[in-house]
Amino acid sequence: MTAHSQLAEPPLPQRRRDPVRRVLARMRERRRQDIEKRRQRARPARPRQRASLVRRMHQRKAALALSAGVMGLTAAAIGSISAEPAHAAAVQADTPLVRLPARELRASQSLKEALVQEEGVRDVVYRDVAGYPTVGVGHLVTPADGLRVGDTVNYDQILDFLEQDIAEADAAIARIAGDLPLFQHEYDALVDLVYNVGAGALSVRKSPRLMEAIAGHDYDAMARELEYRYAGGQMARGLAYRSMRRTQIFMNAAYDNPRETATTVLAKL
Repeated sequence: MTAHSQLAEPPLPQRRRDPVRRVLARMRERRRQDIEKRRQRARPARPRQRASLVRRMHQRKAALALSAGVMGLTAAAIGSISAEPAHAAAVQADTPLVRLPARELRASQSLKEALVQEEGVRDVVYRDVAGYPTVGVGHLVTPADGLRVGDTVNYDQILDFLEQDIAEADAAIARIAGDLPLFQHEYDALVDLVYNVGAGALSVRKSPRLMEAIAGHDYDAMARELEYRYAGGQMARGLAYRSMRRTQIFMNAAYDNPRETATTVLAKL
């Protein structure tokens, strides 16, 4: 992730289409594989495994019964202890129906795809407009990456960088707004803001009204403060669209690209 990505317009659609689609396809395949692995882990045990589990539970119940007189437990209490499930899995939905504390949320798949579309994809390390080596989905190259300008990375590396940068944005939101109750789409909009302009911009000194809105749980004020349209003192068209999309996400859970919407509307006129 780089806080400098907002200084440059995103690549033209015709120039970024193939790498963006490839990364999105690889991202969805990774997600499918991850879901399949979780399903495999959640499948019921085989007959022999089930018999082993039942035997262990009987043994546990017998041991509890043996000590019941000492511990003063009732038969009902013993039954409630031994009846606990052998396996439990918690799956967080991308769109919870209630607001949860920010620290309990993570960026959704919908936001990740929107970030790829907004930032574009570069598989060759280049220098951004501020001179910093950058690659992938706006990833600021660090010494730990072992990359130099001109080096090429594959799509799995690009996705690894993306996940790493999103995790940093998640951590920043947890620090900034840990107790703030948010819907998933509201949280995603804040993550997009951090990814776009950097966590350093979310401070009382640089963003006083936004920080005040977060502290006061004022969601309408937060929505008004999500727009960052200027770079170097000039209004950037790319930033204007990005801000529009961010606000749509926050207010309406609408992840669609406003550029494509605008093009469709103009084509119908």
